[in-house]
Amino acid sequence: MAREGIIPGIKVDTGAKPLAGCPDEKVTEGLDGLRERLQEYRELGARFAKWRAVILIKDQLPSEICMEVNAQALGRYAALCQEQGLVPIVEPEVLMDGNHTAVRAEEVTGAVLDRVFRALYIQRVALEGMLLKPNMIVAGKDCREQSSVEEVATATLHCLRRHVPPAVPGIVFLSGGQKEQLATEHLNVMNTVPDACPWRLTFSYGRALQDPALAAWGGRASGVSLGQQALYHRARCNSAASLGSYEVSMETEEEGLETRAEPTSRDHAFGG
Repeated sequence: MAREGIIPGIKVDTGAKPLAGCPDEKVTEGLDGLRERLQEYRELGARFAKWRAVILIKDQLPSEICMEVNAQALGRYAALCQEQGLVPIVEPEVLMDGNHTAVRAEEVTGAVLDRVFRALYIQRVALEGMLLKPNMIVAGKDCREQSSVEEVATATLHCLRRHVPPAVPGIVFLSGGQKEQLATEHLNVMNTVPDACPWRLTFSYGRALQDPALAAWGGRASGVSLGQQALYHRARCNSAASLGSYEVSMETEEEGLETRAEPTSRDHAFGG
């Protein structure tokens, strides 16, 4: 990866576990022994790390303690990363699960970001040496009223301007369960607003980048080429969106890529 100019990194949390005394809420664990693990990862070539906190919205959630303990864990993780020369990706994800409105999503996201940056400040994290991986401001997936692409972009930028310090160099959005093309369109609109914000806005999508490739591959040796093409296509669209130059017409452009793949002798190099 390094020879190809790719900077490797690693997820270092051990997952979100039930938060004691707080039904339906979780806290991300993995701080025990993290310093020693980060030292090893650095020696192996890693240059950044990631830690994800998950925040659920319900009528009486999230609780204050859930937001606070997850913010404190993110702060501690980030400080340890910088101590070992790694760039921390700080990921406080307010989930799309539920029927909450976009207004409620913005309210909770703002509250979470406030606590996260307070924890980062208290724990002496250099904001210039980190990346923020937040959710966009979207209504819950079960909400009847879904925002337009323009409304999502506007609300997201509004929330970030109010709660994220300008010293942070970049914001790498998570997709959080959005449909892949919609996640691309949201990012693109944000990057077409003149002087919208002081940060570089780009993507760090999981499902919205990988799902089409996994579906095209299907676990078949004969589907490897199709999976690669699907991943290339979504990466290309999202790359354009990070520059504000994405167009919907790109979704149907094949640019000479194959639309089907026949098995070849090379396929046998890959498992079924």
